[in-house]
Amino acid sequence: MKKVFTIYIVSIFIILSIVFYVLQMQIPTFRFAVLEAGNAIMMTLSLSAFFIVQKQTGKSGGAFVRGVSGASFLKLMVCMVAVLVYVALNRSTIHKPSIFILMAIYLVYSATETVLLSKMARTIK
Repeated sequence: MKKVFTIYIVSIFIILSIVFYVLQMQIPTFRFAVLEAGNAIMMTLSLSAFFIVQKQTGKSGGAFVRGVSGASFLKLMVCMVAVLVYVALNRSTIHKPSIFILMAIYLVYSATETVLLSKMARTIK
């Protein structure tokens, strides 16, 4: 399952990177560096969440749920801090559509992670 999870997450990273590059070429107002940084942060957080949850497998069902909840909370907090840092550093030139795309990145990674981790939980039992 580790290989499958890693392949899915890296594939999403690559696909989103290509989409962001094309988007930046078509509409230069989008901040490619910001979108790519958000994409890289989410990939790293998803992989770390997988390892957090993987430690909890084999223990009780409650331990697995705590692992998923803790990983989701970690991901949410890091994303909120990253957006606040972006807003604080670029107060005068904030590109709001880029922030909404960052939210979409969070949703894509969270949905994929949830589906894959729930499959993992069912196959381990």
